[in-house]
Amino acid sequence: MAQNPEGNPHGYRTVLMVRFSALGDVAMTIPVIYSVCRCYPDVRFVMVTRPSMTTMFVNSPDNLVTVAADVKKDYDGVGGIRRLCAELVQTYKPDVFVDLHNVLRTRLMSVFLRLSGVPTARIFKPRAKRRALTRKHNKVMLPLVSQRARYREAFFKAGLPINDCFDGLYHGRSSADSALFAAITAPKPEGCRWIGIAPFAAHAGKVYPPEQMEKVLALLQARADQEPGLRIFLFGGGASEQRVLEDWAARFPAATSLAGKRYGFPAELALINHLDVMLTMDSANMHMAAIAGAPTVSIWGATHPYCGFKGWRQTDESTVQLPLSCRPCSVFGDKPCMRGDLLCLTAIRPENVYNKITQVLQT
Repeated sequence: MAQNPEGNPHGYRTVLMVRFSALGDVAMTIPVIYSVCRCYPDVRFVMVTRPSMTTMFVNSPDNLVTVAADVKKDYDGVGGIRRLCAELVQTYKPDVFVDLHNVLRTRLMSVFLRLSGVPTARIFKPRAKRRALTRKHNKVMLPLVSQRARYREAFFKAGLPINDCFDGLYHGRSSADSALFAAITAPKPEGCRWIGIAPFAAHAGKVYPPEQMEKVLALLQARADQEPGLRIFLFGGGASEQRVLEDWAARFPAATSLAGKRYGFPAELALINHLDVMLTMDSANMHMAAIAGAPTVSIWGATHPYCGFKGWRQTDESTVQLPLSCRPCSVFGDKPCMRGDLLCLTAIRPENVYNKITQVLQT
């Protein structure tokens, strides 16, 4: 337990935290939240998030409590947020509130909690610097402070400085119990190599064209034909993604699709921990693979690591991207391509992606 050398000067007993969305942002809170829990073992930390995300917090510290709150269904509107805050105060009696989201809902929570006598601190969003980095002309190509650093800063504002003591969800590679993913596959045989591919993201500006990703798969299948035991696991979510991944799994013998199976975060994260490499977009899967301990190769298009959303301990050498003057044009990949052709993605050759994966397999 990496207890903070300064102790708990404010005498906090319970710290309330919140982050509702998106999935990747919640995943990015984990290295910081697990670290702060270990730095202050005498403090109870209560994390409020969406119901679908609570199971992502696997192997969590004993002093972390996760609370599911559906703010669109059960706590909608101003009245719903007020009721949520009243319930949290009554149940947990927080000494301080740390807003890791900084949107209208969570700012309302800050107001109601302050009225209940709970001091608050929130994450800072560098909107002006993001605009300077993503504008069409006169870009300021300087890396922004990472999102995880901003989470740490929010705790610092609350009087909780943090030592970085997170070492992955499983404290090392291939250390998760294989029984956790028994519903997906048998344990990994000695000497075999497993590759994960998560080819989708929330926005088109972050998705490598499926027809080109298929060529990457073909190259990996050719390798698998010569390397018995090499397997490829395909990760995805929505119905359209499921159709694509199931088609690929049917045509490439080494591939297995997990899309639509609903194995859940504990099973999929444990499987990812046993992968030799995970290929992702700039997406939630990138962040989950990183905290699960899998070597991660990520493809970047409209977005850029300079925006501050690189995976936990991911290096520049593990990214695939093109040096185009129009990049980045978006922080989240949700803006229309100013060129109209998504050259930042379409010009990435499948052979280059395959070679990057090969480099990781050789390390």
